[in-house]
Amino acid sequence: MTQTASTNENAPPAWHVAPSPHLSDTKQSTRRMMIDVLIALAPALAVSVLVFHWFAVVQVGICVLACVATEAVCNRVREQAFSIGDYSAAVTGVILGLSLPWGAPWFVGVLGSVIAIALGKVVFGGLGFNIFNPAMVGRAFVMLSFAKELGASAYVVMHSNLEVLTQATPLTIAKQFAADLAAGNVTAFGQTAQLERAQEFWPLFIGQVNGSPGETSALALLVGGLYLCFRRAAAWEIPAGMLAAGFVCAGLAHWTDLTPFTALRHLISGSFLLGAFFIATDPVTSPVPRMGRFLFGVGVGVFTVLIRLFSGYPEGVMFAVLLMNAAVPLLNRWTTPTPLGGAVPAK
Repeated sequence: MTQTASTNENAPPAWHVAPSPHLSDTKQSTRRMMIDVLIALAPALAVSVLVFHWFAVVQVGICVLACVATEAVCNRVREQAFSIGDYSAAVTGVILGLSLPWGAPWFVGVLGSVIAIALGKVVFGGLGFNIFNPAMVGRAFVMLSFAKELGASAYVVMHSNLEVLTQATPLTIAKQFAADLAAGNVTAFGQTAQLERAQEFWPLFIGQVNGSPGETSALALLVGGLYLCFRRAAAWEIPAGMLAAGFVCAGLAHWTDLTPFTALRHLISGSFLLGAFFIATDPVTSPVPRMGRFLFGVGVGVFTVLIRLFSGYPEGVMFAVLLMNAAVPLLNRWTTPTPLGGAVPAK
């Protein structure tokens, strides 16, 4: 509310009322936030190139180019100004490329990128109006459409000169062992050499295991994620809730022999950290109140572990994020803080 001086001394002051915020940080623009996300993803990208070589470069490059091209085409069709300069399409492409198997065919990345931008964002009205995370919309579509191309075989290349590419992913190994344990084919103490190797802490933490390009190095994801939180481009309440809930659920699962992985190994394997810091923290598809953000993270963490344990998929971050995206309106309503001075009285 602002007061405007009047030329007539006897006239009452003119008040102009406008909704908040009245003070804003002009440095925290959409473009600046997207640049911060790209900077934060740089360590994970670097490790993926070191581990998977040109496989990672091709997969991420295809997704980025396809996302940017789709955004430009949609802008042209809708007769709007080109919005590729805000780098949101590039961020979607990088996250989608990092979440796909490095061995997925090129058309999977292209189709996933088109769906992510066209159906995950533009169909809702563009950036800021989408309900679901665009990258996960594209990832879910191609995963359900090309189950064979995105299955366990997409992560393994026989007779490769890169040793890591001839091994199954740690979560796949853990999933298979849990299934054998439930069927009575093995005992809880009958761990194989392959499972023992998959549970080694330092390869999981540094990034010397198989998987999607963006899920191999927990260290790189932690460095980038902490940078995002420090820059306030990501709400720290979401990864805090997701990590806490995931640790508790995975710890209970390990205690009851539902999984051979300990709670800590569940957090540093697969896409858990990628989802905690870079996917679930999407400001458009996550709650606004702080308590809502924390509960959102808790929900993603719980659903991720449950899907890992009880579904046919070894990973659950994608479906968990999409499920909690649908609950964001409820979380916003339930966790809206009480205004200063108490609730507005009903008329």
